[in-house]
Amino acid sequence: MANSSNIGEQTLEERFGDHSARVGIIGLGYVGLPLAEAFARAGFSVTGFDIDDGKVRLLNEGRTYIKHIPAERIAAVVGEGKFRASTDFSDIAAMDAILICVPTPLTRFREPDLKFVISTGEAIAPHLRPGQLVVLESTTWPGTTAEVLKPILEAGGLQSGKDFFLGYSPEREDPGNPDYGTTAIAKVVGGDGEVALRLAATLYGQVVGDIVPVSSAATAEAVKLTENIFRAVNIALVNELKLVYDRMGIDVWEVIDAAKTKPFGYMPFYPGPGLGGHCIPIDPFYLTWKAREYGLSTRFIELAGEINTDMPRHVVRRLADALDARVGKGLNGARILLVGLAYKKNVDDTRESPALTIIELLEEKGATVDYYDPYVAEIPMTREHAPLAGRQSVAWNSEMLESYDAAFICTDHDDVDYAELVSHSRLVVDTRNATRNVAENRERIVKA
Repeated sequence: MANSSNIGEQTLEERFGDHSARVGIIGLGYVGLPLAEAFARAGFSVTGFDIDDGKVRLLNEGRTYIKHIPAERIAAVVGEGKFRASTDFSDIAAMDAILICVPTPLTRFREPDLKFVISTGEAIAPHLRPGQLVVLESTTWPGTTAEVLKPILEAGGLQSGKDFFLGYSPEREDPGNPDYGTTAIAKVVGGDGEVALRLAATLYGQVVGDIVPVSSAATAEAVKLTENIFRAVNIALVNELKLVYDRMGIDVWEVIDAAKTKPFGYMPFYPGPGLGGHCIPIDPFYLTWKAREYGLSTRFIELAGEINTDMPRHVVRRLADALDARVGKGLNGARILLVGLAYKKNVDDTRESPALTIIELLEEKGATVDYYDPYVAEIPMTREHAPLAGRQSVAWNSEMLESYDAAFICTDHDDVDYAELVSHSRLVVDTRNATRNVAENRERIVKA
């Protein structure tokens, strides 16, 4: 007679293959919600778990709180009975697969903060049963799945690889990207053993066309960090080039546009007012922290972090210089309109947005700052920028634009009328090259 682990393995693989498996997704944010929708659209019965009663209520009503995920898509899978949201973690016992999509921020000392992963593991453990697959998707340091999550799940007596199966598959979401949604991005998968790897690959293979299996969960964890460290380091490089070329009187944007015509050996990265989002400003420090355990320092990564962290101060200095030269006044007492609050264009996501830091820096110097963002009606509460919470976007009109001493472009949303902005502003400081196609009144524009 086959032992219980083989029965569990066989049952899971069959249920994944015929889409009869029940999938639970913990954390319904920018990663978990599109993943839940993808599995629901593929025909799986999906339960999304979250501790936020408000999110759960909205989703069960077929509504949404993430702008680039339309309500009609949520309403469709809810109406078909393929998706529901819940705050009751006891329902985890009924799931065949449990996918963990919770935040992994940094502490104020810029060290990994795994409290959400740990608390989620502790919430799963009492309801874990033989024959389930658990996959962590949250970005973290190599070894977290085996060294942190696995002991929590095994504390009740069940064993990974025998009673349940454990894997890691890094999220690769790019919110607002119309070309690469959840199902169009290759899925890297690692497992705690060959069976866990095969099961995780089978599950994700039902919704994602290209599965990339790797030798271990730790390798998969390292893949995610490598991707975002690559971006962070190259953004730091181009930010530093911007400073050098600006001093030389050379437009870094023109340089990049010309350089990217080379079909090999070059990949364009673009400067900006600082790093934002849930990945690039945070992930490199997960590896920096883990490397210390091995007696190594990540000097290259840390230098990139220093450059990127200083960019908000640099662009504020550029604004101060431009105000003095073009308007004849300093920041103290100046009225500034910050254009774009989100960390990247065409999304409503403000996590780690440099715009929040820039507002604080400007106000520390005595400026009065308002903001306009068509995607962010109100600044949400954050731990780092709590005093800014509740401020609201101003209404867009020519009289409003004319009332400021300078407009400061921090995020280059596509649906902002930059020609009108330049036409009605005394000074426009552009950190994103958003005004590149504005033909008139270019003397009012300063690139930063």
